[in-house]
Amino acid sequence: MPDLQSPSTSDSTAPSSSNTPGSTPDIAIAREGVAHPLGATFTGDGVNFALFSAHATRVEVCIYDESGEHETARYLLPEYTDEVWHGFVPGLLPGARYGFRVHGPYEPLQGHRFNHHKLLLDPYARAYMGELKWGPELFGYTVGHPDGDLSFDERDSAPFVPKCVVVDSRFEWTQTAGVRIPHDQTVFYELHVGGYTHRHPSVPEPMRGKFAGMGQDAVLEHISSLGVTSVEMLPIQMFLNQPFLLEKGLTNYWGYDTIGFFALDPRYLAEPTIDEFKATVDRYHSYGLEVILDVVYNHTPEGNELGPTICFKGIDNRGYYRLMPEGDGAPGPRYYINDTGTGNTLNLSHPRVLQMVTDSLRYWVTEMHVDGFRFDLATILAREDHGFDEGGGFLDSCRQDPVLSSVKLIAEPWDIGPGGYQVGGFPPGWAEWNDKFRDTVRAYWKGDEAMVPALAQCLTASGDRFNRRGRRPWASVNFITAHDGFTLADLVSYNEKHNEANGEDNKDGHSDNRSWNCGVEGPTEDEAVLALRARQSRNLLATLLLAQGTPMLLAGDEFGRSQQGNNNAYCQDSEISWIDWAAIDERGRELQAFTEGLLHLRRDFPVLRRNRFLSGASYNDSGAKDLTWLTPTAEEMGELQWNDPQTRSFAVLLDGRAPRSSVPVEADDASVLLVFNAWHEAIPFKLPAAPDGGGWHLLIDTANVDAVLEATGTFGEYIATGRSVLVFTDRPTP
Repeated sequence: MPDLQSPSTSDSTAPSSSNTPGSTPDIAIAREGVAHPLGATFTGDGVNFALFSAHATRVEVCIYDESGEHETARYLLPEYTDEVWHGFVPGLLPGARYGFRVHGPYEPLQGHRFNHHKLLLDPYARAYMGELKWGPELFGYTVGHPDGDLSFDERDSAPFVPKCVVVDSRFEWTQTAGVRIPHDQTVFYELHVGGYTHRHPSVPEPMRGKFAGMGQDAVLEHISSLGVTSVEMLPIQMFLNQPFLLEKGLTNYWGYDTIGFFALDPRYLAEPTIDEFKATVDRYHSYGLEVILDVVYNHTPEGNELGPTICFKGIDNRGYYRLMPEGDGAPGPRYYINDTGTGNTLNLSHPRVLQMVTDSLRYWVTEMHVDGFRFDLATILAREDHGFDEGGGFLDSCRQDPVLSSVKLIAEPWDIGPGGYQVGGFPPGWAEWNDKFRDTVRAYWKGDEAMVPALAQCLTASGDRFNRRGRRPWASVNFITAHDGFTLADLVSYNEKHNEANGEDNKDGHSDNRSWNCGVEGPTEDEAVLALRARQSRNLLATLLLAQGTPMLLAGDEFGRSQQGNNNAYCQDSEISWIDWAAIDERGRELQAFTEGLLHLRRDFPVLRRNRFLSGASYNDSGAKDLTWLTPTAEEMGELQWNDPQTRSFAVLLDGRAPRSSVPVEADDASVLLVFNAWHEAIPFKLPAAPDGGGWHLLIDTANVDAVLEATGTFGEYIATGRSVLVFTDRPTP
């Protein structure tokens, strides 16, 4: 967008702007304007303001100077159409700073919390300036009053809240509207915009930790050369820091506390313009990479009845939030339903709230050109008054929307509410994070008993959960690590979490990590331990990247980034979370080369990423099966082996002759034999007859890094080192 311009109030309808600092301008009446679109819209000759509130009695828009500190004008929005207050202010330009004051009843027992003394953020604002300053003035009630939230606070909150900014969204794109990678070719790469380039030596210092830094050649070349296809960014929409973190000198690093669903968080902007993000997206598309946003539409930072009044709570509390029912001994609408664990839950059963969320999503696709979304605590978005509903309003809206149905939609399919765990329960068109994959693969390589049957399901895209209603294997988003939990390096280096830096006496974060330190807790110079950790890392990566389904790689795992054993770094904007590119050593470079090799294998061997669920069925007279489970003696796995809790070693043959789709036409793809040995000792594996009638060529032995992608001859038997993965193909090249 153009540089922000100072607002003009020279029109005859504007009140005088010669007010002394701290005084309230005279209130003028805006022109009628229109009720759509919601938010502040620059029309070329002024700005139209539109705000939904079903229960307000009056709405004013306050205009501020360039500093955002002094109110220069105030307008009454004169019209009320279909529960939308609206008005038009001539002469305002992009760059105008503003906020709303909403009048109405302050009746917490009835769920109403209007307080016109509080300046409110526009839910549809495209940009903000300034930071939130925590203080008692932000609360609609008087903090410390004997009546608690039933009291009423008359202090002005304007000096403490950011100001909304009117934006002109024009931009010269060089690429098409988006990159649409086929689902069966997709590999997600989850990263934090701030931490990814904060210490990158090839990124100019002013751009480090910013969108501009993410668009630098060195960054894009690293991501592109890995072989991933889709960069998934942790929350970048406007979010807040909570006081309890600031008091400890910490911050809301991950960003899961969104207050502005249409706006970029200013902390990731090197310059105060949304063009910076657009230019970065444009560059990613030029490299053929998708941009996926992690979004948080399940709650806001306004908390429960004791939380602040910053936006939604003061605009229409009964509309925006799910409140407790009343009658029959129920607590009543003074209190909030808390299915998120953060104090409140957005009410997507309300049509205007559902509209806000879908308007926001469409904005990011059509205006910002992003390629998809990962939805935090997505079960909440699909929950109606009666509980999780596969045909709920939000899911139905996405499915029928011509814009949203064309991009990637990924659910985190759980929350803490009743019936909150819904892995496999989302409808067609959705992919889902599969935590069963994470837990099973970790436990198998840790050496737990009786894991092979569950691992077999994971290797075949968890068809027991996802193979229904015509869903495809890509619906299972497989991961071993994510932002929440241990990194890959820490998974093989720590038995216990080490979150002391979070200031919660190491009580935060999950304790059930299914990790193994390989004999020593934390850093060590023991070469035997380091070698085992490196091999276990390769085993975990190979299992992830060669399984059916859609893999997700955590940024930094490709070269062994550590968080010093912290498995809950949500508050660590520090060396704990930042990627230290200069610290990548020889082992790290070897692991990165191995990761690249795995991803190239996945790309080049279609049998590793079939777009249908594999069942073990025969498809032609030759008896070829799409997959066959084998013992170390090359016999098919039977009930005895499946049910033996001591089974740690097996192989799976993926026959490249099996049809690629449901059409019964024999394929001509290379076959792949995967061997898994989680036993601590070496086991000889007899290799089955190769489907093409020739021999097997070794591609990977995780016990021998030098064997990666080298066709070292044909084999009839191979010794699988203790705790290792082997990969063979019946063709030297695909």
